[in-house]
Amino acid sequence: MDYMNGPGRNHLFVPGPVNIPDQVIRAMSRQNEDYRSPAIPALTKTLLEDVKKIFKTTTGTPFLFPTTGTGAWESALTNTLSPGDRIVSFSLGQFSLLWIDQQQRLGFSVDVVESDWGYGADLGVLESKLRSDSQHTIKAICIVHNETATGVTNDLHAVRKLLDAYRHPALLLVDGVSSICALDFRMDEWGVDVALTGSQKALSLPTGLGIVCASPKALEAAKTAKSVRVFFDWKDYLKFYKMGTYWPYTPSIQLLYGLRAGLDLLFEEGLDNVIKRHTRLGTATRLAVAAWGLKNCTAKEENFSDTVTAVVVPPYIDSSEIVKHAWKRYNLSLGLGLNKVAGKVFRIGHLGHLNELQLLGCLSGVEMVLKDIGYPVKLGSGVAAAAAYLSNSTPLIPSRI
Repeated sequence: MDYMNGPGRNHLFVPGPVNIPDQVIRAMSRQNEDYRSPAIPALTKTLLEDVKKIFKTTTGTPFLFPTTGTGAWESALTNTLSPGDRIVSFSLGQFSLLWIDQQQRLGFSVDVVESDWGYGADLGVLESKLRSDSQHTIKAICIVHNETATGVTNDLHAVRKLLDAYRHPALLLVDGVSSICALDFRMDEWGVDVALTGSQKALSLPTGLGIVCASPKALEAAKTAKSVRVFFDWKDYLKFYKMGTYWPYTPSIQLLYGLRAGLDLLFEEGLDNVIKRHTRLGTATRLAVAAWGLKNCTAKEENFSDTVTAVVVPPYIDSSEIVKHAWKRYNLSLGLGLNKVAGKVFRIGHLGHLNELQLLGCLSGVEMVLKDIGYPVKLGSGVAAAAAYLSNSTPLIPSRI
């Protein structure tokens, strides 16, 4: 029984956790089993091989931690760096801010590069720091690929080009929690040293898996990194990889089977097609926002996110009331504005197991909510703009051709 039941299905449009496919739910609906039996190592081996594909790497080594994205952050930092190491980290929204807080609490010396919320990472400041760092005191660059609080996507390729231009050996550590499996991400091509994501985002699983992928350079750095780590120590995992048993402690059996089903769905659709689908959904949402006469929190088109749109409301409206009303009246879950943009934006998540008609249902609900709270929206305006675009851009479902 739901804690607060409502008729029909909840329309989940927060930017994570997201809708879980029925196939994944069925795959996870199973008894516990002995993870030391031959079955779980065989399953894990296939998962590790296939997880590399979502990072677009052939050289990276993946780790499946029973944790959240926050734990994956900690794993990336403590395995590659030592206390006191200098790192450059970009602050441009709530989640980059939280990662910086973790970096500081773990004892690293953090050069914080600030951007106004709604803007991308200031790569001009990064270039200045790299140019002046002839002694290579900077050990890592930490960046959130897709800042979920503001709907800002950063250009990782541009970061790599700067590092290469100055021949700087700093590691590139990337939070891809709300981007990997939804946005274009190329670990090998862009020279990412550690990338991470969480199961509850575009993978469309329950929360509980923090997936980290490390380059050979990152694995080499781990050999001398002096940060204390136990639960998140890559060395323990690598030891069990060599033994062929894979797990230094008890994994979540059900999540592993769910991951298998989720990856199978992604590969059946085709990862490139998944990314194109998210591009359509993001574009349609932005067209609807414009038709309502509202603005995107993201200031520049080059930084628009295809997994979440943060919608700025007029000063006379508290955006939290939009989120509350949507849930109370229409069983529609939208994302709250966080921290600096609390009360100023609401967020529409459009990632994961989601199609065009589901999105149109959400946009229709948002229009009704806006009308209810007194915003002068023309009902059907945003839906019409999104539908006109989607009807001309949505392809046939590949498996049904």
